[in-house]
Amino acid sequence: MNRIAETYATINIADLSLIDFSQIEETDENTIRKSLDGTQFVIKWNTEPSFITDGTIVPLQVMNHAQAVTLMQTSEWNAKIEDGFVNEPAEIE
Repeated sequence: MNRIAETYATINIADLSLIDFSQIEETDENTIRKSLDGTQFVIKWNTEPSFITDGTIVPLQVMNHAQAVTLMQTSEWNAKIEDGFVNEPAEIE
């Protein structure tokens, strides 16, 4: 079943090694969306991961789907190039 995740969060890239990918929608560090400067990444979930509830990771920002889509359209996450956009996702799910 393909459904839209309820919650998204931006995380500091320094916390990447603390992510338990079994608790989020992304499968590994190759499937996360990174900011263009490489300092942040986005994760998404339907059930809040324990690494957030226990304070191991403190998100920089927590968003709903619409807010995440808006963020991905900013110049920090998406840069216009001749044939489209750098970092352009097919669709945020």
